Order: sequence, then structure tokens, then C-alpha cells
Amino acid sequence: MNINVQSIHFDADQKLIDFIQRRADKLTQFYDQLLDGICYLKLEKGESEANKIAEFKINIPGHQLFAKGQAKTFEEATDLAMESLRRQINKQKTKENKTILSNHKEVLVEIENKEDF
Repeated sequence: MNINVQSIHFDADQKLIDFIQRRADKLTQFYDQLLDGICYLKLEKGESEANKIAEFKINIPGHQLFAKGQAKTFEEATDLAMESLRRQINKQKTKENKTILSNHKEVLVEIENKEDF
């Protein structure tokens, strides 16, 4: 999956961009229909140590998934956001499977009703 990384008010090094791309590529293990995505890296002003934010928008057919992670490092924030995306993907797959099963049952009922006549 191709992911576009945008760092806001700073320049991200290539190691960080490669890390994010590798993590995003692992999402294809859970769902092979990921289209593309964008990652926003931000530094939050304040006294908190956890001031690194990674936001992800991932496009899948018919939906857009969003996740945000905040931690001491961008790598940790990315991992938090990716875990959230993984859960969202699993939930989406469950919904799709239920829809397929219910449609399959409707077709079977229609076939049975036609055979009765």
C-alpha cells in the first residue's frame, strides 16, 4: 500500500518515513484491499513529553479509516495508530462477512421458495 507522509512544521528523515511505510505495509496482512493512505506527523506544543502525534487516513473500498497516536516518539505514536487501524480493519471485515452471509441466506431462501412451486 502506498502511504504519503507529510510532516508539519519540520522535516522527517528517511528512516522515519521508511518505518511508517513498513508498518503500513503490514496492514495488508489483515486486509488486502487497502487502496492508499496519508500520514500526518505533528509536534504538539506544550510541556508534555508525549508531544509527537501521528495521524493516519487509510482508504478502503467504500470507506475511510482514521487513527491517531500520541507518544514520546513518532515510532511509538505510529505503532499506537496502526493497532487502532488493525482493529478497525477487523471490524470492517466482520461487517462485510455478515453482509455476504445474510445475502447468501436470502438467495437460498429465494431458491427454496421457487422450488416449492
